[in-house]
Amino acid sequence: MSYFDVASTAPLHPVARQALTAALDEGWADPARLYRSGRQARMLLDAARETVAEVLGARADEISFTASGTQAVQLGMLGALRGNRRRGGHLVHSAVEHSAVLHTAEQHEAAGGEVGVVPVDRLGRVAPAAFAAALREDTALAVLQSANHEVGTLQPVAETAGLCGGVPLLVDAAQSAGRLPVPDGWSLLTASAHKWGGPAGVGVLAVRKGVRYASPLPADERERGRVPGFVNVPAIVAAAASLRAVRAEAERENARLHALVERIRARVPQLVPEVEVVGDPVHRLPHLVTFSCLYVDGEVLLTELDRAGFAVSSGSSCTSSTLTPSHVLAAMGVLTEGNVRISLPYGVAEADVERFLAVLPDLVAGVRAPLGLDLARPAPAAAEVVLDALGKRCPLPVIELAKRIGDVAVGGTVVVLADDEAARLDIPAWCEMRGQEYLGEAPAAEYGGDRGRAYLVRRVG
Repeated sequence: MSYFDVASTAPLHPVARQALTAALDEGWADPARLYRSGRQARMLLDAARETVAEVLGARADEISFTASGTQAVQLGMLGALRGNRRRGGHLVHSAVEHSAVLHTAEQHEAAGGEVGVVPVDRLGRVAPAAFAAALREDTALAVLQSANHEVGTLQPVAETAGLCGGVPLLVDAAQSAGRLPVPDGWSLLTASAHKWGGPAGVGVLAVRKGVRYASPLPADERERGRVPGFVNVPAIVAAAASLRAVRAEAERENARLHALVERIRARVPQLVPEVEVVGDPVHRLPHLVTFSCLYVDGEVLLTELDRAGFAVSSGSSCTSSTLTPSHVLAAMGVLTEGNVRISLPYGVAEADVERFLAVLPDLVAGVRAPLGLDLARPAPAAAEVVLDALGKRCPLPVIELAKRIGDVAVGGTVVVLADDEAARLDIPAWCEMRGQEYLGEAPAAEYGGDRGRAYLVRRVG
């Protein structure tokens, strides 16, 4: 099996495995105790904290260890909001943040706070000026990821931070920590060890000296009062050891992975018809690429790739636990169905990438074959066609649109009746990819529908 999903979780780094095994024998005791085994555990914990701080560009006393990257984000946001509550209750974040940010923002809003969401462009990047314009006098916290977890786009963190005017900025560095230098300008920083090859169950929360922070949880003497509970010293030691190791390897390995991803970005559209590579082609993570296949069910394609020996992931709604469209892809205005995310691990063989490129075209063709797509049709004369896709989940409404767009003359209109919410996202995205004109939506009743909405598309060519 070729594992191409390190954006979700990376295999345990060999250095982490060695450090974990040793620390299980030497670091099992309570590091808060003064007897010998406790002092030994404390020494290991302090050394790990120093290592993490050095790699992330922080002071050791700014680093706290959490149970996960998600918990680090939640505690960081809630603690900063509480610490800055005299400033106000306004929170700002980009539209493509991790769900940990979105859920915490929802809780903040439910408790009476206000939330501003900054849009991104089609590449998934925020404009620093637009981000700064969303800040107010009562903004207590701003949140911006260093790199996107679904499409790999790097955010202009340092430039944005320079425009924040004293508003504390939390940077979620889960996808970039260890791989790339930490960007300047953060007030709070979060990361997750299993993303860089450390063990699962270790997150990092860094809070700069001078940043107002008040724990949202009951008081606890451990981890500077920010994270309650007994720390997992062996896992933290392994996380720190692997972070140092991957950062030392990063420059050489990033160059190799960047070249392999460039190969995927260039060749997939050549090998597979009707494919769009999404995300920023320049300002991006070196190991991650996402592409969207028109007229493809993402879950079916991922299953076929799994059978062929490739573990990949998708931002498609049908492959998520919530069965809702990816908020990242929706915010970018790209297709939310039929997406494949490739994130290459350290040490991946070039032959594995070549084998992926060799099998992908036939797999996509096999998934599309039962749909009966035929885009080579004689020129029609109809001015309008109404398609009834009610009761059909995406990508079926988009597939029906692709089949029938040729039934109208150039300048004619295809009306798609659909009650799947994803159609509101995917039909405009299809138009953008295919060079057709999206005219907007109307009540379905105007075109004979008893529910849902009518989506209007004008044929351009």
